[in-house]
Amino acid sequence: MINKVGQIMLYVTNQDEAVKFWTEIVGFSVISREDDGQGMRWIEIAPSKKAETSIILHNKELIAKMSPELNLGTPSLMFFTENLDKLHKGLSNNNITVGEIVNMPSGKVFNFADSEGNYFAVMEKSE
Repeated sequence: MINKVGQIMLYVTNQDEAVKFWTEIVGFSVISREDDGQGMRWIEIAPSKKAETSIILHNKELIAKMSPELNLGTPSLMFFTENLDKLHKGLSNNNITVGEIVNMPSGKVFNFADSEGNYFAVMEKSE
């Protein structure tokens, strides 16, 4: 039986730019880096070193050649934060594309785009 989400694969065109975006702009940490020495490398990132779920940044072009049957589209991810307004302002101040803050029954939410134009959402849950 499955009891948690361990890792999410995110296929990107430029792994180095993706790491820079997620760590320097969004505030994630690099958990590990792997390189098989033959061109296959991946970087594990997460909101903190203690997070139960992490994101693995893979080279989209290489994975497409190795496994053409895989869906390499961007997953629809919803992140949570305890200070949505501060995060929204911080991303905006870094010239990141952000959507308007919307009030939903479950909390405030907005979306943002990474350096490759992939969109993600973030929510501050209502109490």
